[in-house]
Amino acid sequence: MIRCLAIDDEPLALIQLTSCIEKTPFLELVKSFTNALDAITLLTQVNIDLIFIDINMPDLNGLDFVKMIPNRPMIVFTTAYSEYAVEGFKADAIDYLLKPYEYTDFLKAANKAMTQFNLLSRPAAIPGPVLGILFVKSGYKICSIDLQKILYIESQNEYARIVTDDNNSVMTLTCLKSIEERLPSNMFMRIHRSYIIRLQKITEVSRNRVRIGNILDIPVGEQYKEAFTEYLNNLIV
Repeated sequence: MIRCLAIDDEPLALIQLTSCIEKTPFLELVKSFTNALDAITLLTQVNIDLIFIDINMPDLNGLDFVKMIPNRPMIVFTTAYSEYAVEGFKADAIDYLLKPYEYTDFLKAANKAMTQFNLLSRPAAIPGPVLGILFVKSGYKICSIDLQKILYIESQNEYARIVTDDNNSVMTLTCLKSIEERLPSNMFMRIHRSYIIRLQKITEVSRNRVRIGNILDIPVGEQYKEAFTEYLNNLIV
């Protein structure tokens, strides 16, 4: 399901837009706004995949609004002015709906967004077994991460956060299990439903807690305890 916002300062246009979203099975309308400024706070609190937004609005127009969004969702612009089309695509919009539009026009734009969403939602971690590099999708970018630098990987709802030893982290839209399957088992182990650790970064184990580097103590989950204990017993002299 693609989570959407609808933004248009014209009440009738907003009613049409929300109606189109609600009748499209793979779209979920999170909220609608008549002012782009009111949507900014929500975007910092809720994960939004797609925004349908009018361009020509008072206070803050749609183009300027989109340019100021960090971690930008997919965008479909709606407007009565065809001259904005080029500017819309320069802002990396998925599509452009020229008012007045029919539901069939809306559905074409929604299907383009669905195609892009499916591409971004594929398992994001792709290992580089020869080079020791993990490639992950983060937003609209693909990042390469040196396996030797990873401290741990943490599950955060639908995302995974990969933390490295240079105090950086990368968020990727994928589950922990998908990443676990692509990591070499001699370097990494899952010790909790929310954590995968780099085994060579363990500095201390005490009372079913593992210290990674000098920054984090991670509990050992019950279902992972036996495998982790066996690993430790094979190393202890």
